[in-house]
Amino acid sequence: MSDADATRSEAMRSFLSEAGWQDAKREPLPGDASSRTYIRVVKAGRSAMLMDQPQQAETPLAGAGATPEERRQLGYNAVARLAGADCARFIAMAAHLRAAGLAAPEVYAADTKNGFLLLEDFGDNLYADALVSGADETELYATAVDALIAIHNEPAPVAPGGIPLFDYDETALLGEIDLLTEWYLPMALGRPIELDEQIEHRNLWRSTLARVLADSRVFVHRDYHAQNLIWMPKRHGIARVGMVDFQDAVAGHPAYDLISLLEDARRDVSPALADAMTAHYLARSSLRSNREAFLSATAIFAAQRNAKIIGIFSRLAKRDGKPRYLNHLPRVWRYMERDLENPALENLKTWYERIVPRETRLATLRGQGERR
Repeated sequence: MSDADATRSEAMRSFLSEAGWQDAKREPLPGDASSRTYIRVVKAGRSAMLMDQPQQAETPLAGAGATPEERRQLGYNAVARLAGADCARFIAMAAHLRAAGLAAPEVYAADTKNGFLLLEDFGDNLYADALVSGADETELYATAVDALIAIHNEPAPVAPGGIPLFDYDETALLGEIDLLTEWYLPMALGRPIELDEQIEHRNLWRSTLARVLADSRVFVHRDYHAQNLIWMPKRHGIARVGMVDFQDAVAGHPAYDLISLLEDARRDVSPALADAMTAHYLARSSLRSNREAFLSATAIFAAQRNAKIIGIFSRLAKRDGKPRYLNHLPRVWRYMERDLENPALENLKTWYERIVPRETRLATLRGQGERR
């Protein structure tokens, strides 16, 4: 064990001791793409979830309209409005969601300086696992949509718990989109992306996003999908939907979390289910009178999110040595191709077909699969 690991282990032991869980049995949970880890702690028939989030120096946010050089210097987290290791933000967002009647974990103890939280344990019944085990897909998704409607009943809070909610603005959305040209396209094309290609891609997205950025702003979870939702059938109503991993929440468009759920990068969601759940949302939300505008915005934000995910998964494979994420890219491209059929995205569809046509995408993904 390195000195740093030993220091971290001692800090964790001290935190659990101060919280009254010093003798608890620890059961680490599998990790994913972030530096954050979770450990279930069990003591005297009770359990809680220990979040271990190593702290990093706080990065200033990139201002609206930041230049490419400013974005490069500040880094991706600052541009994309990511909270990073800010445990205080998780606490504030959890309190906001619980106040709205939603199931976010109660925080039993916190050490925000060192990055430890002791949380209510919602169990292991992730949506993704419950669905594999035969849970009713329509019931789970409809309840998750109902929870979104409850979140969207009110405008985005300005500063829940005294912590300002970041704006999901043009700078953040374009910064995410840039991941596709920075990480995926060089892999797909076998060459660095040309500067004029990158600028054209960015400008097309800028004009497309301009149509929807002025729309109503709500609390956006940002990663609202089957790996971050926990099904708790013994509870009632929307409290059956346990929510985690919301520390990067922002103020953004109400379509964003809906498409995070319905175009899930890690599991197939059929077009029929996606259409039914979108109709379910529109039938019960205050946006029912703006159906066509909402559907157009849904396609735009779906394509934006999928472009980001294609870039992130390529980065995880190439930079971080995690090639398993490339297994999800065919699914994400299928979603993306469907999104691009919307008339609002006609110019971007033409760009993708010209720069990285479908045959190139498929050949690239097959090639990457052969090398894994």
